[in-house]
This record gives sequence, structure tokens and C-alpha cells, in this order.
Amino acid sequence: MKPWDGIISEEEQRAYGAAGFGRRSGLGRRPALLIIDVQYRTVGTKPMPFWDAIKEYPTSCGEVGWAAVARIQALLALFREKGWPVLYPHVSPKESFDTGRLAAKVPALMTVPRDSYGFVAEVAPRDGDILLPKKHPSAFFGTPLASYLVDLGVDTLVVTGCTTSGCVRGSVVDAFAYNWRVVVPQDAVYDRSATSHAVNLFDMAAKYADVMTTEEAVAALGQLAPRDDA
Repeated sequence: MKPWDGIISEEEQRAYGAAGFGRRSGLGRRPALLIIDVQYRTVGTKPMPFWDAIKEYPTSCGEVGWAAVARIQALLALFREKGWPVLYPHVSPKESFDTGRLAAKVPALMTVPRDSYGFVAEVAPRDGDILLPKKHPSAFFGTPLASYLVDLGVDTLVVTGCTTSGCVRGSVVDAFAYNWRVVVPQDAVYDRSATSHAVNLFDMAAKYADVMTTEEAVAALGQLAPRDDA
């Protein structure tokens, strides 16, 4: 079963397949892990159903975010073991001069308490990781991400975090445009809308990335050699 089964009709899936979409690109040899916006503002301070979670932080995705955090932990452990780079694109608190169109489109993002921007402890960065504050959905827009990846010799990006339909998708499309191989572990990304989550995973799998479970991703990545200069 794919996350989009029952949402994208069999006829539509067959149409994409007939047109040649959805082939896997495979892994390279030097992966990097992106952990996008896994902050307390997107999951809350503890697992809660959505309607309870947004009473704490209105931008929380609730317990689906915590389910993804557990999967990200498994990927992060492997990347630590192999000595592969880990990067944290994240939204930082906005100043009054820096709100742009976001303030008008999603005003709740402007009023979230500053302490909610902390990284979730279970997958938090450590010394040697790369922190990338960003102001727009894509982790590439207005950041030095591409430059870091080139310098590190990265050929494959494993993209996790949130939201599937927003910052994850925007980053995946840009990574694809830069010709990186992209893997999206479907249960290590999350969204407040199950439908939007599924539809965007389908679209990314068809056009931009290899979408698979975290278990499949860990198994495939585990076959690669550790970073030779770790």
C-alpha cells in the first residue's frame, strides 16, 4: 500500500505509469540528511491529537509529527554512524521588517511564541551539523544550502520534516532541479492534512524523488560505505 492509494484513483495512477512517470532514480554514494522545520512549533511539546495540539501552538501538526520524529530518529542514527552530513533548514522567528507576504497569508506563523522555535530534542542538531535559517518554503531559496552540498560532495539528499505539501515539497523540487538524487521517506515527513500529505507524496514520487518507507530507506542506505573523510 502506498500513502496515496484510495486517494489517487487507480485509473489516474495507471495514467501516470503509462506516461513513464514514477521510475526510481536510485541512490548515489554520498548522501546528506535534511531535517526541515522539526521544531516544537510544528509538533507541540508532546504527542497530542491535532485539535488539542493547536491549542498549544496553532501551527502544530499534532501526533502525526511525533510519529515522523520517531522515523527521523532511525535515519539520524544511521547518518551519525556513517559519518554523513546532517543539515537543519529551519524557520527562525520573524522580525517586523521581515514578514513579507507570509504575514498576510498565514498570520499565525507570526504570533507563535519564540520558545516554540527550538529543535525537537529527539532529533536536535549537535556540533558539526549545519544549521540553515530560511525565510521561504524551499531550503534552497536565499540560503547557502547548495554551496554546502557541493563542498561536501553530496550526490543524494534524504529529505525529512514538514510540511509534506510545503517546505518538504518546495525543497525536493529545487533539489531535483539542481540534479541531486532525492529520497523522501514517506513516514518521516508530516503534514496537518492527510490528503495533502498523500497527494504531494504521489506527485513527488511521480516526478521528483524516490518515495519509500523509512525502513526501506535505512536498508538501502545501510549498504553504502561510510563517509571516507569522517
